[in-house]
Amino acid sequence: MSGRLIRLASLVLLLSLSACAATPSRSDSPAPAATSASVSSGPAIVLLVSIDGLRADALGRGDTPHLDQLAANGVHARWMRPSYPVLTFPNHYTLVTGLRPDHHGIVHNSMRDAELGRFIVADSDAGRVPGWWQGVPLWISAEQAGIATAVWAWPGVSAPRDGVLPRYWHAFDATAPLDARVEQIAQWIQAKDGTRPGLVAVYLENVDGAGHDHGPDAPQTHHAIRAVDTAIGELMERLDAAGLAERVNLVVVSDHGMAAVPEGHYIAVEDMASMDEAEVVSIGQVIGLVPRTGHEATVTKRLVGRHEHYQCWRKSEIPPRLHYGSHPRIPPIVCQMDEGWNALPRATVDKRNADGTHDRGAHGYDPDSPTMRAVFIAHGPAFREGAQLPPFDNVDVYPLLVRLLGIAPQPNDGNPQTLLPALREP
Repeated sequence: MSGRLIRLASLVLLLSLSACAATPSRSDSPAPAATSASVSSGPAIVLLVSIDGLRADALGRGDTPHLDQLAANGVHARWMRPSYPVLTFPNHYTLVTGLRPDHHGIVHNSMRDAELGRFIVADSDAGRVPGWWQGVPLWISAEQAGIATAVWAWPGVSAPRDGVLPRYWHAFDATAPLDARVEQIAQWIQAKDGTRPGLVAVYLENVDGAGHDHGPDAPQTHHAIRAVDTAIGELMERLDAAGLAERVNLVVVSDHGMAAVPEGHYIAVEDMASMDEAEVVSIGQVIGLVPRTGHEATVTKRLVGRHEHYQCWRKSEIPPRLHYGSHPRIPPIVCQMDEGWNALPRATVDKRNADGTHDRGAHGYDPDSPTMRAVFIAHGPAFREGAQLPPFDNVDVYPLLVRLLGIAPQPNDGNPQTLLPALREP
């Protein structure tokens, strides 16, 4: 996510959700695992795994032997382009709706709505309000089509739509070790016919956390990448032992990459506009400001244009390539920090300068930057073997997923033709 403050806030929110939703939402658990013979029958299962913060260039460097093998035996893209803003909540909701943040309403990790009020990731009540989460996520469409779903910690999972939630779901729990998560996911997939989900979506935060704390090239980040890769390898081994490996269409993605942040690369948001002049709706790498009454002209004139370490636009003048600026939750002025720079409240900057702490990695930068590139790997009976795809936008994942599930797509921004080359001939 975008910096230490937002990431810690997200942890508070998701931990609070886990207190009320750590068990499946409709029943305590799926039925016990069946035998290999009964499990291996029926339609293929779609398993969607997101590795938060895994850069595309992390593959093939010795830390990801299991992912590399899946890519070699399946399909992988040179990279996947994240949507703007390049933040965790907006991009995860894009992956399961096919809508850009400008269209699905999660326009930032922190935002304001005229009717709903403030959304910050530390507010568990806001996270459960359906109105924030526009569009229809994949698990809702699947459930409405009669396909059971199971979701581990994906942003938006706790917000019902028309009273519908995933059949089984688990809120984020940072204390849950990876092997416990593998166990739960394996149990979901190995359940008996009639209770086994046809869609399983899994969110893993470990790489992102290490990248923020230590930087994308630090030993701790390499260790986190290896740990997640090992967990995915163990899950596939479990499924293979259960006779399920050839019944699972696995899609591995990341939401964004990670850039290094040198020490001292902070700007105080108060130096952009004082609290008397503007409300700061969002901080970090993508800054949203609402000029206060009587200060509109002054703030706009001062901010709009190029500055040292950042660029500001009127909402209506954000570059078209970013597909951002029409949603009412987007503030009148949006500032984009240069790569490696953050804008935070002065008190936070002063504290970090005093105690020597700072985020050593961040995202939220230009989606065309090589450091922001995301991962796409697909493996299973629906996919070709040994195919490499050119780069594509992450909105194109959703049309592929609904095709794999055999359900009708909701309105979306994706191109259903983009990932057809990933599929075997019918």
